[in-house]
Amino acid sequence: MVKGLTDRIALITGASRGIGGATAVLMAEAGADVAINYHANRDAALAVAEKVRSFGRRAEVYQADVTSWDGCRRMCEAALADFGRIDILVNNAGIGYETYGTPLLTDLDPADMQKYIDYNTLGCLYMVKLIVPQMRTLARGDVVMVSSFSAQALRARMGAYSVSKAGMEAIAHTLAKEEREHGIRVNVVAPGLVDTAMGDGFLGSVGQFENKRAFAENAPFGFICRPEDVAGAILYLCSQEGRYVTNQRITVNGGGY
Repeated sequence: MVKGLTDRIALITGASRGIGGATAVLMAEAGADVAINYHANRDAALAVAEKVRSFGRRAEVYQADVTSWDGCRRMCEAALADFGRIDILVNNAGIGYETYGTPLLTDLDPADMQKYIDYNTLGCLYMVKLIVPQMRTLARGDVVMVSSFSAQALRARMGAYSVSKAGMEAIAHTLAKEEREHGIRVNVVAPGLVDTAMGDGFLGSVGQFENKRAFAENAPFGFICRPEDVAGAILYLCSQEGRYVTNQRITVNGGGY
């Protein structure tokens, strides 16, 4: 069991399922209370909240579209009013599975590029602006950005996604340098393919969803990365064991690509 999350308060975007949901549950098991953001599926968010409460921790759910400054502002104001403070911010909400096979950069509709930047870059910046200032008065603050191996392992026809996640990582590394004097750690977790709805969408886009078992057998260690595998890395960064780690990027992809 990791140490250092007892009575800390985490706000996790996109926490109704997948990596965000797994992170909420794992943090609750380690002693944290959790503010759970969702975009559309309130029932799924409430189910995650019940799992958090099963560990004796507090959970509240908040609807917000991270592409909306006003939506993010309302959510953050409500969470801060409910919990009193936010010690941990996990920027997990985003889009990605539509990206494989998008046009060449020279053919890309600027509106499509803007959509990915709105979700994966600006949404992250909105949350940082709303939550980080109040962390400066705390003994410790943690920000974790859930990026992607695609931010650095660049591939053709994934330009919009890669650019948006690279922007997220630039925010993270800049923020880490700007906020270190306030005791705030900022890190990036960059998964490869994860066994989530988004991961299934990617497999479908490359024509491999129907052969998912064979894909898993050929993956590193013989299985596709699970949301809990990514959540474990996030938990470590926010734990007492991770107290001396900031401005780092942890790639969770089995080392295979």
